[in-house]
Amino acid sequence: MASAEPIRLINFYPQLHDRTSTTPFDAHYFYMGGWAARRIIAGKPANHVDVGGQAMFVSQLSAAVPVTFIDIRPLGVDFSGLTEVAGSILELPFPDGSIRSLSCLHVAEHIGLGRYGDPLDPLGTVKAAAELSRVLAPGGSLFFALPVGRPRLCFNAHRVHSPGQIIGMFPGLRLEEFSAVDDEERFWEKIDPARMESSDYGCGMFWFRKPQ
Repeated sequence: MASAEPIRLINFYPQLHDRTSTTPFDAHYFYMGGWAARRIIAGKPANHVDVGGQAMFVSQLSAAVPVTFIDIRPLGVDFSGLTEVAGSILELPFPDGSIRSLSCLHVAEHIGLGRYGDPLDPLGTVKAAAELSRVLAPGGSLFFALPVGRPRLCFNAHRVHSPGQIIGMFPGLRLEEFSAVDDEERFWEKIDPARMESSDYGCGMFWFRKPQ
């Protein structure tokens, strides 16, 4: 081809699957991140704490709200607006009732399965929920998301919980809102959690608040 750049065989890097009619994306993470970020930013917290979430989510959220990121595997970055603290969701490094704005998105379903180096524990999700409740301040908001539908363990990747099970794990909190991504990857905002009880692998998004 005339005017083409020279190519060496060692530099060949063929990409064969990107000629799509629409841009592909992961529906769980796309809608979940947008759902949580809009509500966090609208709340105008002085600081937001995210436990174990996606690196891209905390990076972008930190442009609008100072973020403290907690994970057993720290990112190791130096980035304005983002503070990192090494820690476990089962033993968060905060006093009781000290966090007013908190998120845990697509994380708790993995706890206790050994996938990320944590010890095996069949009550991993339950214990994670209890620890998040412990550190949440009175009047504070928790944005919590994970796979919902027919309850089961997919070892050692994740668990799937019914919405009812999840609500039952937070007895001291009030459910402000439930939104979801269904099995067809459609986003539903502010719906009855019962609509997702029979799903196969949806994404449930729970906005909880601790009473004053």
